[in-house]
Amino acid sequence: MDVKLERELARLIATMRRDGRQQSGLETRLVPPDKDTAYRVARLVEEELALPVVGWKIAAMKEELQRQLRTDSPIYGRVYARKTSPASVEHARQCSPIPEAEYQALLGADLPPRTKPYTRAEVTEAVASLHPGLELAQCSFIHDASFPPLPAILADGAGSGTIVYGPPILDWRTRDIAGQEVVLSCDGQPRRRGTAGAALDHPMVPLTWLANELSRTGIGLKAGQMVSTGTLTGMLRPKAGETYAADFGPFGSVTARYT
Repeated sequence: MDVKLERELARLIATMRRDGRQQSGLETRLVPPDKDTAYRVARLVEEELALPVVGWKIAAMKEELQRQLRTDSPIYGRVYARKTSPASVEHARQCSPIPEAEYQALLGADLPPRTKPYTRAEVTEAVASLHPGLELAQCSFIHDASFPPLPAILADGAGSGTIVYGPPILDWRTRDIAGQEVVLSCDGQPRRRGTAGAALDHPMVPLTWLANELSRTGIGLKAGQMVSTGTLTGMLRPKAGETYAADFGPFGSVTARYT
């Protein structure tokens, strides 16, 4: 895929995201041939949007979700919007929306590109705070029979949308983050349950993976960015008017409404 086609795809995705619209399928000539090309296009989308990257999303840390998302490794995307809880978004402008309960890690120090891999201890030290949260994911491509291959989705930010987060979890480094059950409810009715232990092992595991992946590709993580570390409760399809709440027990709760 030459640079001209990469730029054409980036402009298309940026326009769809800017306008809040979707399309069915993608011309074969515009489908990136592999993940590395897809992530290069995602970087061009950032340039086209000319928006600050306020965070990152991670998905598919474990094999079960990798199968669902048609990947053989974790994936990531840039986040351009984040809100404090309670939050609301306009359902009509959310493209194939999916609310997911996730831990959000706010970075207090840069993790720049380097030759030596980052350790989990180094990455943990760089985290200023950990928060209960929701990722309001979305996708520029309609989920129909023409849904394009995974590299096109990665170019679109791997389904990135809006991060919603609550107050920081006190003393999170010494608490049972992995074992805490999280309940995702819709309009007060529990819909999904999960733990970080089952879905991620621990939020610092995907965060360390991302730090090393962005280091490898010369991008790096920056202080002030927030990382949505991966769904604990799977994926749901919201309807207009519904309110979703993620209850992290003693760690707090987060709500978001699709108006």
